[in-house]
Amino acid sequence: MFRFGNPEYLYALLTIPALIILFIWFRIKRRKAISEFGNPEMLAPLMPNASNSRPVWKFVLLCTALAFLIVGLARPQFGSKLQKIKRKGVEIIIALDVSNSMMSEDIQPNRLERAKMAISRLTERLSNDKIGLIVFAGDAYTQVPITTDYTSAKLFLSSISTDIVPVQGTAIGTAIELGMNSFTPESESSKAMIIITDGENHENNAIEMAAQAAKNEIVVHTIGMGLPQGGPIPVYDANGQKDFRRDQNGNVVVTKLNESLLQQIAVAGNGKYVRANNTEVGINTIFDEINSMQKTELESRVYSDYNDQYFYFLMVALALVIIEFMVLERKNKMLKNFRLFSKKEEK
Repeated sequence: MFRFGNPEYLYALLTIPALIILFIWFRIKRRKAISEFGNPEMLAPLMPNASNSRPVWKFVLLCTALAFLIVGLARPQFGSKLQKIKRKGVEIIIALDVSNSMMSEDIQPNRLERAKMAISRLTERLSNDKIGLIVFAGDAYTQVPITTDYTSAKLFLSSISTDIVPVQGTAIGTAIELGMNSFTPESESSKAMIIITDGENHENNAIEMAAQAAKNEIVVHTIGMGLPQGGPIPVYDANGQKDFRRDQNGNVVVTKLNESLLQQIAVAGNGKYVRANNTEVGINTIFDEINSMQKTELESRVYSDYNDQYFYFLMVALALVIIEFMVLERKNKMLKNFRLFSKKEEK
């Protein structure tokens, strides 16, 4: 099997046709300049050591060396062996609240952005565990299916905003239900959910769904995003002017952390509750709890272990550059009369 480790470098090969065009253009321009100076046949005896072919060969050597250098930088790799990999870990589903109340700035820069930063740092601590991401407000949606591709998870995480869910609200029970259905089917691995929300629930079944998850051997942890005193929800007009969300009477709406509900959900889900603040979100505390769970084999897969072969291409490129340097543009005075394939004169 063959592949390139950095295939994006191969685009640099497009410079070679451009160099060839420039070389031909300069050669044509040079010939025209000589023709304007005088008859090339009459000028030839004045330049006995000049060579028309050597500059061409030197250019060919340089272009070939450049091609080998670019291919070497692209890291050509050949598959050398097959290996069976066993991964042991746990499956983690993170349900992130993206309702408008998560834009409150009682936790800086705001509840949602602080939660996203904490999740991003969590993915950097993962190694063999699987992670999935759910977003919810008035309804719940799968943002990242359960995976070990942490890079993709961080990529999708960066695009999350309150606009990603069309229905506003805070349906924690719906998020837990979707989370239960998002784990790997029939997997015997340890499973855990982390609910990150301010707890302003608009449903009445969150505790019941957490208890149902616990019956299915899924541990439900909760993280409360927000301070007890709460904070207003900023809104911006078309000109970017900042104001705060108001009720029908014109009073500023203050969103507060529903700590009691989140504690009850954690108890029903056999999990742990942590309240975030401006110092830390608490997701690492929850992860330490999850990390102590029994780890089971998540998957066993066969993959090809690739070996880099770029060294050989770089060596060829270096050899071609050395040869090009040794080839002179003018004829060698000692060898110019040497004709290896010339016919012997008849007597």
